[in-house]
Amino acid sequence: MKAVAMPTVSRVAVCGGTHGNELAGIYLVREMLKKRADGTEPVSVVTVMSNPRAAQLCVRYVETDLNRCFTRAALSAPVSETSPYEMVRSQELNALLGPKASMQAVDLLCDLHNTTANTGLCLITYSDRDWICLHICKHLEMASTPVRYVHFDIPLNEAYSLDSVGKHGFAMEIGPQPHGVVRSVIFSAMQEGVQLMMDWICQFNSGTLFEGGWVDVYTMVKNIDYPRDSETHVITAAVHPDLQDRDFCLLHPGDPMFLCFSGETLRYRGKEALYPFFINEGAYYEKGVALSLARKRRVQIPSVHIY
Repeated sequence: MKAVAMPTVSRVAVCGGTHGNELAGIYLVREMLKKRADGTEPVSVVTVMSNPRAAQLCVRYVETDLNRCFTRAALSAPVSETSPYEMVRSQELNALLGPKASMQAVDLLCDLHNTTANTGLCLITYSDRDWICLHICKHLEMASTPVRYVHFDIPLNEAYSLDSVGKHGFAMEIGPQPHGVVRSVIFSAMQEGVQLMMDWICQFNSGTLFEGGWVDVYTMVKNIDYPRDSETHVITAAVHPDLQDRDFCLLHPGDPMFLCFSGETLRYRGKEALYPFFINEGAYYEKGVALSLARKRRVQIPSVHIY
């Protein structure tokens, strides 16, 4: 592939606390806010506590999930004194870091998240052709940091999460970590991931040519709900022990998926082997998601350099 010339990544946003009980990002942002810029940094970094009310209460959200409030429709909806706090906050963040899909938006937005699922470090984004995000992922891999690139194939106007506000953006998701808890190993992995991201940006902006290569991309195919009672809609099974904690391990047709409370094993009935992730994520019970399934493929990325 021909090398691609791109503009510098001069404005970066690092956000934590979009979900107020995902503590690694909250404490990392607090640490970053202690360090005042002296004007000599090669990159302008905006550090934001996305949902301060939820972070103060140590809850995922106050009235509605902030990380579902960044569609074009939500950002353009009228707000009033009776609007949910997170709807108002999403428009404040869009004004600060965007506007979404505009030339004024930050060049790169990294939104920090934790999951109760055993995902390790993931970069979650809406594009499988964003050379900046893919090269950052490759840079993390070369630094011996295990990382997976997860792609949600959703049009930009329907993209619902905070990271979609930037010209380039991703959620840096790391697990497992219980909600309302900070684990040192998860905090350290997030801190290292952010530092490696910043190192890549500084090298790129200084004129370094980053060679192309290949990145494994996991494109989300569908969500799977828990088995439920047909009348009460209460779940009737838990994730099978053979599947629990096996995020990104290939799930074949016929493999155990759920263990019913009655003792029966329910098996995966799909026609193709796929990669499960967000297995038994605690926050997704309310969303009707027991796990997500992805298809993996290798994506070739070009060499990149600044204009």
